[in-house]
Amino acid sequence: MKLSFIPSSPLQQLTLTLLTFTTFINLPFSPSSGHDYRDALSKSILFFEGQRSGYLPQDQRITWRSNSGLSDGWTFNTSLVGGYYDAGDNVKFNFPMAFTTTLLSWSVIEFGDSMPPDELRNALVAVRWATDYLLKTVSEPNRIFVQVGDPNIDHNCWERPEDMDTARTVYAVDAPNPASDVAGETAAAFAASSMAFRSLDPGYAETLLRAAVSAFQFADTYRGAYSDNSYIKEGACPFYCDFDGYQDELLWGAAWLRRASQEDSYLYYIEANGETLGADENINEFGWDNKHAGINVLVSKEVLEGNMYSLQSYKASADSFMCTLIPESSGSHIEYTPGGLIYKPGGSNLQHATIISFLLLVYAKYLAETSQAVNCGNVYVTPSWLREQAKKQVDYILGDNPMGLSYMVGYGNYYPLRIHHRGSSLPSIKDHPQFIACKEGSIYFNSTNPNPNVLVGAVVGGPGEDDEYEDDRADFRKSEPTTYINAPFVGVLAYFAANPSPS
Repeated sequence: MKLSFIPSSPLQQLTLTLLTFTTFINLPFSPSSGHDYRDALSKSILFFEGQRSGYLPQDQRITWRSNSGLSDGWTFNTSLVGGYYDAGDNVKFNFPMAFTTTLLSWSVIEFGDSMPPDELRNALVAVRWATDYLLKTVSEPNRIFVQVGDPNIDHNCWERPEDMDTARTVYAVDAPNPASDVAGETAAAFAASSMAFRSLDPGYAETLLRAAVSAFQFADTYRGAYSDNSYIKEGACPFYCDFDGYQDELLWGAAWLRRASQEDSYLYYIEANGETLGADENINEFGWDNKHAGINVLVSKEVLEGNMYSLQSYKASADSFMCTLIPESSGSHIEYTPGGLIYKPGGSNLQHATIISFLLLVYAKYLAETSQAVNCGNVYVTPSWLREQAKKQVDYILGDNPMGLSYMVGYGNYYPLRIHHRGSSLPSIKDHPQFIACKEGSIYFNSTNPNPNVLVGAVVGGPGEDDEYEDDRADFRKSEPTTYINAPFVGVLAYFAANPSPS
C-alpha cells in the first residue's frame, strides 16, 4: 500500500508534489489535535468537478478532466448533455444523481450560512450542474429520462470519459409506465434546490419549483418502480435497482414540496398517505434507495416548530432512529466498528457514516431551535450529544482511525492513492491526448502504481467492519468514491468549519 505526503498548499494549486512511501506505516490510533474542517469542506465540494459530464467551463479547477458525453441524448433527438457520473464509471444514473442533488441542496439550506462565501458559491455551482441536467430529463410531456449509458458495456471497459466509445444508451420512461422512485426523487431535488437558490436567483428557483410540481405529479399518477419496466431493469439493475419500493420517494417528494412551497395540499398528502405508503417501515434507513429516516427528520421540523400533531408519528420515528445510535439506550442499535465507525454491510460503508452524521446535525439543529431533547427511555439525548456523535464520525473519516488514514483523497498526510475511478487512474487527456480504447485501459487498472490524477476531495467507500483498508483499485466496495457519499458530507463539514468545538 503506497500513501503520499502532501504539503499544505492553496486549493487552486492542483499540481501536487507527491512523496510516495513504499510501505504503509500503521500509525497509533489517537485523536488528532484538530482537523482543518474548512479545507476538508473546500475539497469535498471540489470533488464534484471531477465527476462532471458535458462541456467543462473555463473556470474548471480539476484540470486533468475535459469534455465528455457531448452527444448524450441524440438517439431521442434531444440534449442530455451534462450532469454527473455517479462514481468511478462513466454512466449517468439519474436515481442516485437526483438524490445527490437533494442532499447537496439540503446541505446548503441548513448549513449554507456556515460556509465561507466562496464555498457557498462553489456548492451552489455544484447543485446547478446537476439541476440544469435534471431539468432536461423532464423537459418532454409525460416522459422522464432516467439514465444515460449502458452500465454492462461501460463496466466491461476501463476508459476515460473523454474517450468513451461505448453505447450511450438512453433510458426513458413514458406514461403510463411508472417511475415513481426516480420522478419522486427528482421532484425532491428540484424542491430542495429551489430553496437553495431562492435568495440569490429567484427566477431559477421558481423554474425549479414548477419542475418539482410536475415531476411529482408524474410520480404520483403513474405509481410503480422504474426498474419494474423490463427495458429499464436491463440497464439499471443490479446497480441502481429500486430494491426498497417506490413509496418512500412519494413521501419524500411531497415532504420537500411542502417545505419549499408551504402548500397545504402536500401537508395533507403526507398526513393521509403515511400509513399506506409505509412511513413506519424501515425507519432506520437512509440512502439513495431508502428515504425513510430522512423523511422523518425533515418532517419533524414542522412538528417541533409548529406543533403539527398530525405529523407526530414522523417525529416519533425520527426520535427512535436517533436512539438506535446510543449504546446506552434500550432497544436495537446500529453497529459500530471497533474504531468507532458506523457500519452497515454491503460495501461503500462511508455513505452511511456521512449521511447519518448529516441527519444527526440537522436533527440537533431542529431540536436546539426549539429547546428540546430526545427521550430514549432511560436516557435523554441533547442536541450537543448528537453533534458530538457526528463529530466522531467526521474525525474518523478525516484520519482519527486505527489506520491513521484520511479517507478523503487529498486531505491530510496519508490517503488512498489507488482509488477505483477511471478518470483518476488513466493518464489525463491533457498529458496523453492519444485515444485509449476500452481494453487498452486494463494495464492502468491492473497497475500497482498510484493513480496519476488526484481526485481531490473524493471520499472512498472506506474500511470494513474490522477498520481495515487495503489501497486496492480493484476492491470497488472500499476504494470507489460516489457523489452520494460526498453530498451530505458537504453540509457536515460546513457545520464543523464554523463550529470546530460543538456544544
